[in-house]
Amino acid sequence: MLTAAGVLLLAMTVMIGADVFLRNIGAGGIPPSNELSEDSLYLITLLSAPGLLRQGRHIRVDIVVRAVPQRVGWVLEWVGDVVGLICCLIFVWYGVGVMAASFLDGSITIKTLVLPEWWLLAPMPAAFTLLALEFGFRMHRLASAERRPRDDAVSADAPSLPSPASGGGVAGAGR
Repeated sequence: MLTAAGVLLLAMTVMIGADVFLRNIGAGGIPPSNELSEDSLYLITLLSAPGLLRQGRHIRVDIVVRAVPQRVGWVLEWVGDVVGLICCLIFVWYGVGVMAASFLDGSITIKTLVLPEWWLLAPMPAAFTLLALEFGFRMHRLASAERRPRDDAVSADAPSLPSPASGGGVAGAGR
């Protein structure tokens, strides 16, 4: 799915460049380029999110998890994963409901392109289902690992600060 997101990003970039070029030479541009760009950004996000979470490359602020004792950091990892799972399940439930309502009502989007609305809504519950599954896998890995913050999802390769539980302090303190 990351490859599909990358290909879609490349296609969107080429399309925007071609649209700008065509407008500048007076050829009128590509009429649906704005709409396709909006839809592409949405799809790129949904296509890439499950893979990025799986690889531990998602957006993560782990300064607190690394600054507290390891056992507390492990609990915070659990809290983050449980909250993530609950949010994903809510989005799945909501997404399926909205998509079904759109399908049953025969709703369409009318911009430059005319499309059934549910076509644009269908990827959301699918992506959030995959994200929910990945949060389940993450919790399984966390349960079977040592009781400390995970190393597979650290946002930087810099050495971590010693935790207060290990008796360490901040490097360079007191100099």
